[in-house]
Amino acid sequence: MKETAPPMLSIIMPCRNEEKTVGLCLEEAGRMMREKGIKGEIIVVDNGSSDRSAQAVDDFCRNDPYLTEPGNSALSVRLIKEEAPGYGNALKKGMREARGAVMIIGDSDTTYDFGEAAGIYDLLAKGEYDMVIGNRFKGSIEKGAMSFSHRIGVRILSFLARLRFHTDVYDFHCGLRGLTAEAYERIGDGFCTEGMEFATEMIAAAAGNGLRLGQIPVSLRTCRGDRRSKLRTVRDGFRHLGYIFIGIGKG
Repeated sequence: MKETAPPMLSIIMPCRNEEKTVGLCLEEAGRMMREKGIKGEIIVVDNGSSDRSAQAVDDFCRNDPYLTEPGNSALSVRLIKEEAPGYGNALKKGMREARGAVMIIGDSDTTYDFGEAAGIYDLLAKGEYDMVIGNRFKGSIEKGAMSFSHRIGVRILSFLARLRFHTDVYDFHCGLRGLTAEAYERIGDGFCTEGMEFATEMIAAAAGNGLRLGQIPVSLRTCRGDRRSKLRTVRDGFRHLGYIFIGIGKG
């Protein structure tokens, strides 16, 4: 039987003011892909950064030994821009630009371990699922990585979303997740949300289109850079609620 090459991977990193951490995430994601022998690309979506995030990406590309190795064709890094603010807007831009048969989404603030993205890739590449969502509560949460109010809020909102969208996904808000390009095409580009509630809409759209949803334990870490979290528990929580019960959302 003729062996087929593993599908190409696109890792999509939304980025807004992450100059201190985006390079670390690029290094971690690139190392995972090299160790697994995965050919692909990393797309950093600069979502209106006012710091040196773009320069940090450029510095990484110019200095990484593997990327600068003559004849390297297995891995590339692309920086694209999305001026419309919002987590959802950044991810939609990244998915439209992705060239891989498998897409994995992960934040560029070091809170997720891109080494664990290998498990998501394997499930999608083998065709076991169309979309795979990380589950932080079945994995591990580093001390200080998630506030008590956020833990409670995520559990409540995920419970409500499970009932509303008839799925068993436990952690609707996990920022490490993946899907196949075929699944993205089946969902279409009709997402309406622009902000953090896009995490909920993405799963709802998959469930509504009959996609096979898988889950995998992942870890949540504290940010390796000195910066304030962009999460706003109350504001973002109400946006998720708005999407769950009304089906709309804005950045």
